[in-house]
Amino acid sequence: MTLPSEMTSTNGTILVVDDEPDILVALEDLFENDYRVLTASSPLKALEILRHEPEVAIIISDQRMPEMQGDEFLAKARDVSDAEAILLTGYADLKAVIGAVNKGRIMAYVPKPWEPTALSNMVAAAYQRRLLARELDTERALLHGLMESTGDLISFKDPEGRFVRLNAGKARSLGGTAGDCLGHKERDYISPERATMIEEAERRAIQARQPDEVIEERTLPDGKTQWFLINHIPILDDQGNVTNLATIERDITERKLMELRLRQADKMQALGTLAGGVAHDFNNLLMAVLGSLDLASRRAPDDPRLTRLLQNATYAAERGASLTQRLLSFSRQRDLRLQAVDVNQVITGMSDLLIRTLGGVIRIEKHLADELWTAMVDPDQLELAILNLCINARDAITESGVLTLSTRNEVVEEGRINDLPGGDYVLISVADTGTGIPPEVLARVLEPFFTTKEVGKGTGLGLPMVYGLAQQSGGTVTIHSTLGVGTTVELYLSRATEAQDGRPHEEQSIALDAPKVRILLVDDDAEVRTVTAAYLNEMGHRVVEAADGSSALDILKTDDQLDVLIADFAMPGMTGIELADKAREARPGLGIMVVTGYADPKRVPDGYLMLHKPFTRADLAVKVREAAGQKQE
Repeated sequence: MTLPSEMTSTNGTILVVDDEPDILVALEDLFENDYRVLTASSPLKALEILRHEPEVAIIISDQRMPEMQGDEFLAKARDVSDAEAILLTGYADLKAVIGAVNKGRIMAYVPKPWEPTALSNMVAAAYQRRLLARELDTERALLHGLMESTGDLISFKDPEGRFVRLNAGKARSLGGTAGDCLGHKERDYISPERATMIEEAERRAIQARQPDEVIEERTLPDGKTQWFLINHIPILDDQGNVTNLATIERDITERKLMELRLRQADKMQALGTLAGGVAHDFNNLLMAVLGSLDLASRRAPDDPRLTRLLQNATYAAERGASLTQRLLSFSRQRDLRLQAVDVNQVITGMSDLLIRTLGGVIRIEKHLADELWTAMVDPDQLELAILNLCINARDAITESGVLTLSTRNEVVEEGRINDLPGGDYVLISVADTGTGIPPEVLARVLEPFFTTKEVGKGTGLGLPMVYGLAQQSGGTVTIHSTLGVGTTVELYLSRATEAQDGRPHEEQSIALDAPKVRILLVDDDAEVRTVTAAYLNEMGHRVVEAADGSSALDILKTDDQLDVLIADFAMPGMTGIELADKAREARPGLGIMVVTGYADPKRVPDGYLMLHKPFTRADLAVKVREAAGQKQE
């Protein structure tokens, strides 16, 4: 706010009004050395001057004038000026003085003839009063502007907790206006529990004579949560006594949500690393179990009971392999086969699986969009994601209900959905008519290992796996839920640039006439190495085994008949990649394949074949044939 000119200069401006020229000259001579003096011989001229001279600080007016009495003139002057007023008169007219005080709000009454020193002191006092009034007006304007322009909720209370000043935002939060709230306590507008919390914070601030800061979590009528940072600030006088208490409430919901997202990201990164390590160890165990079961089933006698037991064991191990796939998808350690997929075709092909899995209690409806775009996604993981979403929906439906699977094309504008760039997406929606998800649970459903199911009935990896798949496929997951109505989970997948066959590739058969080669098999896990060697021997290949990288290098130096190197990725001392690099340097024509239970594809250089554990005999045969082809090249 810019201060008027008389507030920033040494000399203020005085307007002298009198119908006698001699009086005007005398007053001008008295004040011209200290003030800028304007004169007017009539009240009408004086009013015109005031309209054009807003910097006038003091008006000295005669009472008896032909056009208008002084008290009437000063009353009209109040409409155009806030200058201090002094009334001069040669008559002891008490009625005129009272009128001037009431209507013209004069600060002093001076009889004629005046005493120059007394009148000068009176004008100086009036000028200082004017300066203080302007400073106060400036402070008020600044305070009002600050209080009303900020988004914070600001209030001032007396030591008993009654409002003495508050901005419109604070008043609206209480359901009233600023004027209505004055003199009332906050307890008159809010719940007793919240009022008690606020009063305790105010007492702490007053007793400590220091600001008290708290973060308050509030639940809105629509179920959403807001967070406010509240500062209670005691205002002290010169003796250190608390005269008032200021409260500033700042909406920090966006900051809080960002902190929660960052905390969630850190947690998921840490758990992802943990999940990847667990999955790696588990995959080694599953490789040994599944491989041994496969070898045993082909060597076992024709006994139906034994065959059934082996099949049950194999099925259980395969379920474990499915769990590790979820872990690896969550930890982003599994190499997704991203390709253009017809999502409608995937959902249609899952009809029998969904009916068997979900049972006959709920009704399944499908609303699949015509001319749906193809999506860029791993088809195997997409099937698993849809199945997980449908199982969650089934579990939310207490009795008979409806599960709706739908698809549509969606054009997303930039910034409409958090963490999702603008563009074209294929949207898969899974909606149920279940119980809905409470807000406090909804905030955590994407956390890995978080589940509301009974112990042993849920892994807490379903939705995190879906979320991980969506993110790796350039999309995201949104969840909308209403208690007592149901939940809708929407999976956004990036639109593919080219249409391709989106169905999973059929398992390639093992060629009976595949060339037989000499293979160096390197794995620090003896059980996995035994199973892999048995598979290779059954295929007719000749196998040389090594338990670590240094032993493998020694064999490479002495055995010049080797055609293919198969190395485990994670080995102590020397990793499979380090071994492969040294082997390729020593034997440029050697075919090389890396086997892993969790390797991040970004860490594997181009030119090396990759095989994930647990693998089947057929998977191994295909990769060996490709590695042998490298040798031939």
